[in-house]
Amino acid sequence: MAAHAGCDCMFRPMEGQPHILVVDDHRDIRELVGRYLGKNGYRVSTADGAPSARKILKSSAIDLVVLDIMMPGEDGLSLCRHLRETTDIPVILLTAMAEETDRIVGLEIGADDYLVKPFNPRELLARIRSVLRRTQALPPSREPKPGPAYRFAGWLLDPGRRELVREDGVAMPLSTGEFRLLVAFLDRPGLVLTRDQLLDITRGREAAPFDRSVDNQVSRLRRKIEPDARNPTLIKTVWGGGYCFSAEVERT
Repeated sequence: MAAHAGCDCMFRPMEGQPHILVVDDHRDIRELVGRYLGKNGYRVSTADGAPSARKILKSSAIDLVVLDIMMPGEDGLSLCRHLRETTDIPVILLTAMAEETDRIVGLEIGADDYLVKPFNPRELLARIRSVLRRTQALPPSREPKPGPAYRFAGWLLDPGRRELVREDGVAMPLSTGEFRLLVAFLDRPGLVLTRDQLLDITRGREAAPFDRSVDNQVSRLRRKIEPDARNPTLIKTVWGGGYCFSAEVERT
């Protein structure tokens, strides 16, 4: 069972299943929900608050977030608003009986559903299945949302136009896979990313077990952006770990 820093654990019954993130500051609720969803075929990560949830969201492709509203520090509404502004990940809010105003605000800022505490895990499971059916009516998109451009090592990447341009004005074409991989690195400079994490971020449930396409994509990307692809200085291999993007990245 793999562990994330800042979270409890991951319940991973089988690969290829939707990945649910449960965020609640009450450990007993996180563990109960995690075990129950794991027994029903879902991969589950748990987090005790917004900071640890944000770390998991950066390193994993999450398909749905079960999110408690009332948490110390950054509350669930703030995290929900962040998710709506930056992703298409569906959100189910957990609320207390007295939080009617918060439930309304949550729905207004983009939550897909809510459940009042105390709740029956079977009802949560039914709501998760319903929300996933609605949101997955079309194939899930792993395309990064257009946002600010990235500058790094003499290159400019514009996600909106999907253009990679060298400082001398020469444009470098990128395949869909290379574009997704580069954005994954640029969003996480200095962080060691394993092959499994890169597959999860860029391909989600489309990734097959033991998929080696990440290594091929990295090799092709190095040939396009490295001064010397045989001695890479931007995308470094971490033996036994994965890959790390070592250049400074500026968002413009």
